[in-house]
Amino acid sequence: AGARNSLTILMIYPHGDIESLGADIFAVRGSIRINLLMRISRNMGIVRDGSELTLVNPIQLRPETERKLTQLGEVKNIVRLGAFHGVDDPYYVKKFAAQFWSQPNGKTYTEPLIDIEIGMGGLTPTPDSEFFEFRGTKEPECALLLKRGRGVLLTCDAIQNYGDYSFNNWLAKVVMPRMGFSKTTIVGPIWLKLMTPENESLESEFLRLLELKFDKLLSAHGTFLEQGAHEAVQVAVRSAFSS
Repeated sequence: AGARNSLTILMIYPHGDIESLGADIFAVRGSIRINLLMRISRNMGIVRDGSELTLVNPIQLRPETERKLTQLGEVKNIVRLGAFHGVDDPYYVKKFAAQFWSQPNGKTYTEPLIDIEIGMGGLTPTPDSEFFEFRGTKEPECALLLKRGRGVLLTCDAIQNYGDYSFNNWLAKVVMPRMGFSKTTIVGPIWLKLMTPENESLESEFLRLLELKFDKLLSAHGTFLEQGAHEAVQVAVRSAFSS
Protein backbone atom coordinates (compact mmCIF):
# COMPACT_ATOMS: atom_id res chain seq x y z
CA ALA A 1 0.00 0.00 0.00
CA GLY A 2 2.88 2.34 0.83
CA ALA A 3 4.42 1.86 -2.61
CA ARG A 4 1.07 2.46 -4.23
CA ASN A 5 0.61 5.70 -2.30
CA SER A 6 4.10 6.85 -3.27
CA LEU A 7 3.27 6.20 -6.90
CA THR A 8 0.12 8.31 -6.59
CA ILE A 9 2.04 11.19 -5.07
CA LEU A 10 4.59 11.04 -7.89
CA MET A 11 1.77 11.57 -10.38
CA ILE A 12 0.84 14.94 -8.86
CA TYR A 13 2.76 17.69 -10.64
CA PRO A 14 2.98 21.34 -9.52
CA HIS A 15 -0.32 23.16 -9.92
CA GLY A 16 -2.24 26.18 -8.68
CA ASP A 17 -5.56 26.56 -6.91
CA ILE A 18 -9.04 26.30 -8.40
CA GLU A 19 -9.85 29.56 -10.21
CA SER A 20 -13.33 30.76 -11.15
CA LEU A 21 -13.73 31.80 -14.78
CA GLY A 22 -17.37 32.84 -14.30
CA ALA A 23 -20.62 31.18 -15.45
CA ASP A 24 -19.99 28.14 -13.21
CA ILE A 25 -16.75 27.37 -15.07
CA PHE A 26 -13.50 26.87 -13.18
CA ALA A 27 -9.91 25.94 -14.03
CA VAL A 28 -6.76 24.61 -12.45
CA ARG A 29 -3.46 25.63 -13.98
CA GLY A 30 -0.88 22.93 -13.58
CA SER A 31 1.95 21.12 -15.30
CA ILE A 32 3.34 17.82 -16.50
CA ARG A 33 6.85 16.53 -17.11
CA ILE A 34 7.28 15.48 -20.75
CA ASN A 35 10.86 14.22 -20.39
CA LEU A 36 13.69 14.25 -17.85
CA LEU A 37 14.47 17.91 -18.49
CA MET A 38 11.24 19.67 -19.41
CA ARG A 39 8.04 20.41 -17.52
CA ILE A 40 5.28 22.24 -19.40
CA SER A 41 1.97 23.82 -18.44
CA ARG A 42 -1.26 21.82 -18.36
CA ASN A 43 -4.79 23.02 -17.55
CA MET A 44 -7.96 21.34 -16.34
CA GLY A 45 -11.38 22.80 -17.01
CA ILE A 46 -14.19 22.27 -14.47
CA VAL A 47 -17.77 22.81 -15.58
CA ARG A 48 -20.56 22.87 -13.00
CA ASP A 49 -24.14 22.05 -13.91
CA GLY A 50 -26.32 22.15 -10.81
CA SER A 51 -24.53 19.91 -8.30
CA GLU A 52 -22.60 17.95 -10.94
CA LEU A 53 -19.05 18.57 -12.14
CA THR A 54 -17.52 17.77 -15.51
CA LEU A 55 -13.72 17.68 -15.60
CA VAL A 56 -12.18 18.46 -18.98
CA ASN A 57 -8.53 17.52 -19.65
CA PRO A 58 -8.20 16.25 -16.04
CA ILE A 59 -5.11 16.68 -13.92
CA GLN A 60 -4.64 15.00 -10.57
CA LEU A 61 -4.62 17.44 -7.63
CA ARG A 62 -3.00 17.64 -4.25
CA PRO A 63 -5.33 16.29 -1.51
CA GLU A 64 -6.20 19.76 -0.17
CA THR A 65 -7.09 21.03 -3.65
CA GLU A 66 -9.08 17.89 -4.40
CA ARG A 67 -11.12 18.56 -1.25
CA LYS A 68 -11.95 22.02 -2.62
CA LEU A 69 -12.98 20.36 -5.88
CA THR A 70 -15.44 18.07 -4.11
CA GLN A 71 -16.87 21.08 -2.26
CA LEU A 72 -17.82 22.55 -5.65
CA GLY A 73 -19.99 19.54 -6.48
CA GLU A 74 -20.03 15.85 -7.37
CA VAL A 75 -17.50 14.70 -9.97
CA LYS A 76 -19.80 13.14 -12.56
CA ASN A 77 -18.07 13.31 -15.95
CA ILE A 78 -14.47 13.00 -17.14
CA VAL A 79 -13.87 14.34 -20.66
CA ARG A 80 -10.78 13.58 -22.76
CA LEU A 81 -10.58 16.05 -25.65
CA GLY A 82 -7.26 14.92 -27.12
CA ALA A 83 -5.59 11.58 -27.71
CA PHE A 84 -2.26 12.79 -26.32
CA HIS A 85 -3.78 13.55 -22.89
CA GLY A 86 -5.08 10.92 -20.51
CA VAL A 87 -2.54 10.04 -17.83
CA ASP A 88 -4.85 11.14 -14.98
CA ASP A 89 -8.20 9.99 -16.41
CA PRO A 90 -8.16 6.52 -14.75
CA TYR A 91 -7.61 8.07 -11.31
CA TYR A 92 -10.79 10.17 -11.48
CA VAL A 93 -12.92 7.49 -13.10
CA LYS A 94 -11.95 4.98 -10.41
CA LYS A 95 -12.08 7.29 -7.38
CA PHE A 96 -15.37 9.04 -8.20
CA ALA A 97 -17.07 6.32 -10.30
CA ALA A 98 -17.39 9.02 -12.97
CA GLN A 99 -18.56 8.56 -16.55
CA PHE A 100 -15.70 8.66 -19.02
CA TRP A 101 -16.26 10.55 -22.29
CA SER A 102 -13.82 10.14 -25.16
CA GLN A 103 -13.56 9.65 -28.88
CA PRO A 104 -12.74 6.04 -29.79
CA ASN A 105 -9.57 4.72 -31.47
CA GLY A 106 -6.98 6.74 -29.57
CA LYS A 107 -3.65 4.90 -29.56
CA THR A 108 -1.65 6.86 -26.96
CA TYR A 109 -3.88 6.19 -23.93
CA THR A 110 -6.19 3.19 -24.04
CA GLU A 111 -7.58 3.34 -20.48
CA PRO A 112 -10.06 3.71 -18.93
CA LEU A 113 -12.77 2.05 -20.99
CA ILE A 114 -15.03 4.60 -22.67
CA ASP A 115 -18.51 4.92 -21.14
CA ILE A 116 -19.86 7.43 -23.66
CA GLU A 117 -18.29 7.91 -27.07
CA ILE A 118 -18.04 11.57 -28.00
CA GLY A 119 -20.20 12.18 -31.04
CA MET A 120 -22.60 9.36 -30.26
CA GLY A 121 -26.15 10.63 -30.69
CA GLY A 122 -25.07 14.21 -30.07
CA LEU A 123 -24.78 13.50 -26.33
CA THR A 124 -22.93 16.06 -24.20
CA PRO A 125 -21.99 16.15 -20.50
CA THR A 126 -23.88 19.41 -19.94
CA PRO A 127 -27.07 20.55 -21.71
CA ASP A 128 -25.64 23.90 -22.86
CA SER A 129 -22.69 22.49 -24.80
CA GLU A 130 -21.65 20.80 -28.02
CA PHE A 131 -18.61 18.84 -29.18
CA PHE A 132 -16.59 19.72 -32.25
CA GLU A 133 -14.73 16.74 -33.72
CA PHE A 134 -11.74 17.19 -36.01
CA ARG A 135 -11.98 14.99 -39.09
CA GLY A 136 -9.08 13.35 -40.89
CA THR A 137 -6.53 13.57 -38.06
CA LYS A 138 -4.21 10.62 -37.39
CA GLU A 139 -5.58 10.33 -33.84
CA PRO A 140 -8.83 11.68 -32.42
CA GLU A 141 -9.08 15.27 -31.23
CA CYS A 142 -12.09 17.40 -30.39
CA ALA A 143 -13.14 20.59 -28.62
CA LEU A 144 -16.02 21.40 -26.29
CA LEU A 145 -18.08 24.55 -26.77
CA LEU A 146 -19.92 25.83 -23.71
CA LYS A 147 -22.83 28.04 -24.73
CA ARG A 148 -22.59 30.29 -21.71
CA GLY A 149 -22.32 34.03 -22.14
CA ARG A 150 -20.71 34.71 -25.51
CA GLY A 151 -19.33 31.16 -25.67
CA VAL A 152 -16.36 29.40 -24.07
CA LEU A 153 -14.24 27.04 -26.18
CA LEU A 154 -12.32 24.30 -24.39
CA THR A 155 -9.54 22.71 -26.44
CA CYS A 156 -6.73 20.24 -25.92
CA ASP A 157 -3.62 20.49 -28.15
CA ALA A 158 -5.04 21.76 -31.45
CA ILE A 159 -5.48 25.36 -30.25
CA GLN A 160 -3.29 26.71 -27.45
CA ASN A 161 -2.96 30.14 -25.86
CA TYR A 162 0.06 31.55 -24.04
CA GLY A 163 -0.32 34.79 -22.14
CA ASP A 164 2.78 33.74 -20.20
CA TYR A 165 4.96 30.68 -19.61
CA SER A 166 4.02 30.04 -16.00
CA PHE A 167 4.16 26.40 -14.83
CA ASN A 168 6.83 25.70 -17.47
CA ASN A 169 10.24 25.07 -15.95
CA TRP A 170 13.21 27.26 -16.93
CA LEU A 171 14.30 25.05 -19.83
CA ALA A 172 10.81 24.91 -21.32
CA LYS A 173 10.58 28.71 -21.07
CA VAL A 174 13.82 29.02 -23.06
CA VAL A 175 12.99 26.37 -25.66
CA MET A 176 9.28 26.99 -26.29
CA PRO A 177 9.56 30.17 -28.44
CA ARG A 178 12.09 28.38 -30.67
CA MET A 179 9.68 25.46 -31.12
CA GLY A 180 6.85 27.69 -32.31
CA PHE A 181 5.10 28.20 -28.97
CA SER A 182 5.09 32.00 -28.94
CA LYS A 183 3.24 34.11 -26.37
CA THR A 184 -0.03 34.31 -28.27
CA THR A 185 -2.85 32.05 -29.50
CA ILE A 186 -1.49 29.30 -31.77
CA VAL A 187 -2.34 26.13 -33.61
CA GLY A 188 -0.19 23.62 -31.70
CA PRO A 189 2.82 23.14 -34.03
CA ILE A 190 3.87 19.70 -32.74
CA TRP A 191 0.23 18.55 -32.67
CA LEU A 192 -0.26 19.74 -36.26
CA LYS A 193 2.82 17.85 -37.47
CA LEU A 194 1.85 14.63 -35.68
CA MET A 195 -1.82 14.75 -36.65
CA THR A 196 -1.69 15.72 -40.32
CA PRO A 197 -1.68 12.82 -42.79
CA GLU A 198 1.08 12.97 -45.42
CA ASN A 199 0.40 15.35 -48.31
CA GLU A 200 -2.82 16.58 -46.71
CA SER A 201 -3.93 19.70 -44.82
CA LEU A 202 -6.16 20.25 -41.80
CA GLU A 203 -6.86 23.88 -42.65
CA SER A 204 -10.47 23.17 -43.62
CA GLU A 205 -11.08 21.65 -40.18
CA PHE A 206 -9.94 24.83 -38.44
CA LEU A 207 -12.10 26.91 -40.74
CA ARG A 208 -15.00 24.67 -39.74
CA LEU A 209 -14.10 25.21 -36.08
CA LEU A 210 -14.29 28.96 -36.67
CA GLU A 211 -17.97 28.59 -37.58
CA LEU A 212 -18.59 28.16 -33.83
CA LYS A 213 -19.43 31.21 -31.73
CA PHE A 214 -17.10 31.79 -28.78
CA ASP A 215 -15.30 34.68 -27.10
CA LYS A 216 -13.29 32.87 -24.40
CA LEU A 217 -10.73 30.06 -24.73
CA LEU A 218 -9.36 27.54 -22.25
CA SER A 219 -6.78 25.23 -23.76
CA ALA A 220 -5.08 22.28 -22.09
CA HIS A 221 -1.85 24.29 -22.27
CA GLY A 222 -0.96 27.90 -21.54
CA THR A 223 -3.34 30.49 -20.12
CA PHE A 224 -7.04 31.36 -20.17
CA LEU A 225 -8.05 33.86 -22.84
CA GLU A 226 -10.85 35.94 -21.33
CA GLN A 227 -12.05 37.76 -24.43
CA GLY A 228 -11.46 38.08 -28.16
CA ALA A 229 -10.78 34.37 -28.53
CA HIS A 230 -12.57 33.90 -31.86
CA GLU A 231 -10.49 36.58 -33.54
CA ALA A 232 -7.32 35.23 -31.88
CA VAL A 233 -8.00 31.73 -33.21
CA GLN A 234 -8.70 33.20 -36.65
CA VAL A 235 -5.28 34.87 -36.65
CA ALA A 236 -3.63 31.66 -35.39
CA VAL A 237 -5.17 29.59 -38.17
CA ARG A 238 -4.14 32.13 -40.81
CA SER A 239 -0.59 32.06 -39.46
CA ALA A 240 -0.37 28.26 -39.27
CA PHE A 241 -1.49 27.71 -42.85
CA SER A 242 -0.06 30.79 -44.59
CA SER A 243 3.10 29.11 -45.89
